[in-house]
Amino acid sequence: MPIKGKESIVAEIVPRSNSQTICSGCKRCAPGYDHCGKARLFQFVPLWGFQVYFLYLMRRVDCERCGIKVEEVPWAQGKSSLTSTYQIFLAQWGRRLSWQEVADVFETSWNKVFSSVKMVVEYGLKHRNLEGIRAIGVDEWQWRKGHNYVTLVYQIEENCKRLLFISERRTVKSLLKFFRMIGNEASGQIQYICSDMWKPYLKVIKKKAPQALHILDRFHIISNLNKAINEIRAGEARKMKQEGYEEVLTHTKYCFLKNPENLTDNQKTKLGDVLQYDLKSVRAYLLKEAFQLFWSYKSPYWAGWYLEKWCNRAMRSKLEPIKKFAKSMRKHRPLIMNYFKAKKQFSSGVVEGLNRKINLTTRKAFGFRTFEGLQIALFHTMGNLPEPKTTHRFF
Repeated sequence: MPIKGKESIVAEIVPRSNSQTICSGCKRCAPGYDHCGKARLFQFVPLWGFQVYFLYLMRRVDCERCGIKVEEVPWAQGKSSLTSTYQIFLAQWGRRLSWQEVADVFETSWNKVFSSVKMVVEYGLKHRNLEGIRAIGVDEWQWRKGHNYVTLVYQIEENCKRLLFISERRTVKSLLKFFRMIGNEASGQIQYICSDMWKPYLKVIKKKAPQALHILDRFHIISNLNKAINEIRAGEARKMKQEGYEEVLTHTKYCFLKNPENLTDNQKTKLGDVLQYDLKSVRAYLLKEAFQLFWSYKSPYWAGWYLEKWCNRAMRSKLEPIKKFAKSMRKHRPLIMNYFKAKKQFSSGVVEGLNRKINLTTRKAFGFRTFEGLQIALFHTMGNLPEPKTTHRFF
């Protein structure tokens, strides 16, 4: 039978005689009332290159609780023209390809793919298990230009790494929503929390999970140190240019910021030449390399001893950005030392890895214009959500 100008397979469905009708409102049996005026088409998974449809004349029920309602059918939900099986099929392909590519391959629309993914995500969020969460990572991520951030909470245990929560902005209220979602009992079971130094996060974690070992993010600590070094390098390079000195710091940004093992041959040569000069940038770089030894300690006591020794050296360096960083280390020292108390089992390196996966997801979809679209895509890809059961599996 041709549908929309294409030959299609149409399976007509007829209800059994005297079969009970189900109210779509309360999901309970109700007496029949009449039939809808025209039979509806429900799209199923394509077979052999043909579009497949179910054709069914919907009945209406006279429900004593809900009034006159269209009946509930087992192969579709609500007013959707897609069968649940087909929605799950499109959602599964939506993890592998961009939503537009899925729509093109299976000759449907982007909106239908989106609604399919949304249905699967809503089911997964409703049926997921949030018990026994032991370790979480909290971070912010910029999803659009400007100060458009979202708050992300991950479960970062060895046997379970998944996205638990996403909220607009990076405020106190944003993170409070997560703890309200899981409840006080689940919050009290969290043993480890990794985050950066963002004050709203520190405040909420201290209030809602005081029993947890709060570990400051190693990645952001190194990032702050790199910012301090780059500030010194850029300022000194400008000053040398203004005063007419040889511009030895030109094209040295990544020479100073990269780990030595990641430098290219040209960068190693350039760095070797620059280190021969008595510059503020060189002193800052040497302090950075000395700080890296801090992470090699296993004992919290000796790690704390080395951190204090390094901070004393940094405070005598007369490098204001480095001194500011050292003051921050002293201020947050107890949270930093928790990394060693946790025996280095948990860090935000896992969080940063998951954030990179977010970048791949959004790049594959060419970005999202709405927060709802972003939220659904990330939960679908990274939420490890349960899916509705189907009679058959389609690959």
